[in-house]
Amino acid sequence: MTDTVRVALAERSYDIHVGEGLLPRAGALIAPILHRPRVAVITDETVAAHHLDSLREGLAVQGIAMEALALPPGEATKGWPEFTRTVEWLLDQKVERRDVVVALGGGVIGDLAGFAAAVLRRGVRFVQVPTSLLAQVDSSVGGKTGINTRHGKNLVGAFHQPSLVLCDTGILDTLPPRDFLAGYGEVVKYGLLGDAAFFDWLEAHGPALAHGDRAARIRAVRRSCEMKAEIVARDETEQGDRALLNLGHTFCHALEAATGYSDRLLHGEGVAIGCLLAFELSARLGLCSQEDPSRLAAHLRQMGTKVTLADIPGDLPDADGLLELMAQDKKVMDGKLRFILARGIGQAFVTSDVPSDTVRAVLTDALRARNG
Repeated sequence: MTDTVRVALAERSYDIHVGEGLLPRAGALIAPILHRPRVAVITDETVAAHHLDSLREGLAVQGIAMEALALPPGEATKGWPEFTRTVEWLLDQKVERRDVVVALGGGVIGDLAGFAAAVLRRGVRFVQVPTSLLAQVDSSVGGKTGINTRHGKNLVGAFHQPSLVLCDTGILDTLPPRDFLAGYGEVVKYGLLGDAAFFDWLEAHGPALAHGDRAARIRAVRRSCEMKAEIVARDETEQGDRALLNLGHTFCHALEAATGYSDRLLHGEGVAIGCLLAFELSARLGLCSQEDPSRLAAHLRQMGTKVTLADIPGDLPDADGLLELMAQDKKVMDGKLRFILARGIGQAFVTSDVPSDTVRAVLTDALRARNG
């Protein structure tokens, strides 16, 4: 059983397929968009060991040949050296303008391969085959591509929509538990930003989902993709509503920078902590009741993921140091940080009207609780 979600963007519209066993069927799903029976696949070494042969066989059923480049795994890959290597490799493969690049991997590979496709010959088509929960529900959908620089995350990139997204939920069985739970930070974000009923459902079914309930995983990925597709269709290049998808990310990106983009804090863990801080800030400003952040914290604890700054090992900067890192965020406009706050669970909104003293107070309290 496969669910299909449509991203409605006029001539750039595309389908997201969600279900089990999509890798063996990849050839049948990708063949309709090919001009010639070959693709170039960008992946990483860890994903390649698990899934590259399955993709190769799925393509071969339809007579589609593939060449693959496997990059080192990890966030450090998402920078200029491996990006340059990828573009040069694609040119070595004589990838033409009408060809298709396939991104097989998590968010790092999807972002990097998508950006390479965006600039190669001024734009070639690409297909996302996300292999992590985080990539399936977030980074593979919506066309944001890019790499990191020494100045911060995702500061160089392009909007370049995929032609197709294949979310094989069976692949999630191969994820280490920590990586799966990190992706859950992005799932819970969708309930918090615009669907209180989905958050209710996650409270009831989240633990079963984490423990391998296949139907629950399909439903969670599908609903997350539906919500992202609706927002992207309204606001493709983040002029308004799309910024809601950054709930928790302003805090998250500062914490990722503070931990050196290392295994101390995975992106989805930072999103979960950031969402809670955003709700704490909203409660402090009188926008929502204190029950909302308490309810979110209880659910995250129930799931066994990181919840607060106390869950991050090692040293962290003080509140002013974190505020300085937040000021590097690419969502800064006219020198003012944009925050996504909430009037309650499922009721997020975008604002730049947040007193920095209140943000500092929330961070100071969170650090005090961590160090106390």
